[in-house]
Amino acid sequence: MTTEVYENQHEDEPLPAAGYRTYEVYQRERTGQTTNLLMPRELTSDEMLDEPHRLLTILRENYPCYRDWVGNRFWITRYDDVTSVFADEANFETRPKRWFYGCPDLGRDLSGDVAVEKSRAQRIDASLETVIGSVVDGISSGSDLATEFAARLPLELWGHVLDIGGEDLIAFAARYWRMQRGFGWNTEAQHDALNAFRELERMVEPLMVQRRGTDAADLITTIANLDLAGPETTAADVVATILEPDHETLHGGLANLWFLLLTNPAQLEIAKQDPRLMKFAWLETLRHSPPVESAQRFARHEVERFGRLIPEGGLLHCSAAAANRDPRQFVDADIFLVDRKDICQREPRGQYRADGLPSGIAFGLGKPSVHPADPRERPRSMYAITRDVAVAASHALLETHPDIALAQGTTPVLRNLRIGEMRTCWALIVTA
Repeated sequence: MTTEVYENQHEDEPLPAAGYRTYEVYQRERTGQTTNLLMPRELTSDEMLDEPHRLLTILRENYPCYRDWVGNRFWITRYDDVTSVFADEANFETRPKRWFYGCPDLGRDLSGDVAVEKSRAQRIDASLETVIGSVVDGISSGSDLATEFAARLPLELWGHVLDIGGEDLIAFAARYWRMQRGFGWNTEAQHDALNAFRELERMVEPLMVQRRGTDAADLITTIANLDLAGPETTAADVVATILEPDHETLHGGLANLWFLLLTNPAQLEIAKQDPRLMKFAWLETLRHSPPVESAQRFARHEVERFGRLIPEGGLLHCSAAAANRDPRQFVDADIFLVDRKDICQREPRGQYRADGLPSGIAFGLGKPSVHPADPRERPRSMYAITRDVAVAASHALLETHPDIALAQGTTPVLRNLRIGEMRTCWALIVTA
């Protein structure tokens, strides 16, 4: 209600409770009156797990800010709308994964600390050739690229970043995967993720004690030796720093890249023609089939946007999967094209466009960096590091197995295991 309405009320009438607004006045919608082309329960159906783009197209072309009463959220699906919300820190916020577990203060996410950023980047750069060689050498006819290449590579890199290996790395990988799967609304997954967090905390604690005060360059030692205001760093800080940054883009993106190349042999041949084109294939993969399909942004305060009143705390479900196929931005948006001309073929700086061209939205990698493309005082952005790892690994795979192809009789697909998890290819059997 406005101040004028309050002033015109009879003095004996009770005022509305402070902090609440009435939808009857400000948003005249009722359950069942939102659309006639789509029902809210379809957005949590098996179709969304298997092939979401029919439903996403209906949303984007008819209801670009869709009030999902069942999911208690607003779906944002057009490219310009999605990027505007994701870049708007004044009005919207992204909550940490730990918030979804009910423990937002469990450990401190130190991934934005420059020393931590440098440690992770330097360890990845130093070990990349060794890790790629080890992973690629294990690929042969009958191998599953989804598990033996795309899933294995980032976990091997984590082993070098943290300086753990052997049986410890196997135990870490199992717990890390369980911990990552709690980011969503599945109660059992959240509970299991929290248990995995505690297990990793117990695993890291003796390593921190052992490494504190040493001059090693691994991530655990770096965090153990940070001189921060407040209490001394703990194992929970290490685990939170491992949990919060992106993992899905490298794992899921690599699997999706090779799914798209192997199921589109003509595009694979184009990628083979010029080493630069593998980078273009990676960027086109993140546009066409992003493994992280959506980001959840919460309104910091009541805000009007897209012709609606978004209440404080309102959830905006921003869909990269829909926005990256917006025909207002991309020609033949449903087609995977390695040499696509209407997409930015480099990392955009500060926003989602460069040289007048849109960039594919990759939520897992965060907002495009505000720092220079070649920073002197900081490591490269995670956007650049992830791209370089994926491209280098893909080049090595092609060099070692130039005739790689899908195994006969296989029909790989992209799929979400659960609503809200990454969309990727979980089985990709090849002949090499």
